[in-house]
Parts: sequence; structure tokens; C-alpha cells
Amino acid sequence: MDHSEDIEYKNPKERDFAYNWVHSSVFLFYLQVFCVLAFTLGGCYALYAKRYKGTPEVVVPDNTLYTPKYK
Repeated sequence: MDHSEDIEYKNPKERDFAYNWVHSSVFLFYLQVFCVLAFTLGGCYALYAKRYKGTPEVVVPDNTLYTPKYK
């Protein structure tokens, strides 16, 4: 009989996610790091993909310039 199987059946709560706070906290920490990294990279990609391209042609009236020109 394998000794590791005997230990597993003695205390089944040891491997349970809800009862083993050490393993669950490590898992939740890495899950949080992964989510923050994924949202950051996704946001950077979205900003890169929709970046401002070129300068638009804006018509500025002559009377609103720094040195206005009046008729």
C-alpha cells in the first residue's frame, strides 16, 4: 500500500481549496497578477491600435487667430 494515498484519505480537507488557505492565497495572488497584466497589455494594445494618425485639416476663422485679421 502506498503511503501517500493513505495520507490523502486521512485528511481530504487538506487538498480542498476552501480549507487550505496557503494554496488558495497563492492561486488568487497569481490570478490577480495575471488579470492585471492582461488588462494592462490589452489597454496598451487598444491605445496602439486606435492611435491618432495624421493631422486633420482644421479650418480656423481669420478673426480667431492670435493676430486677428478683420475685413
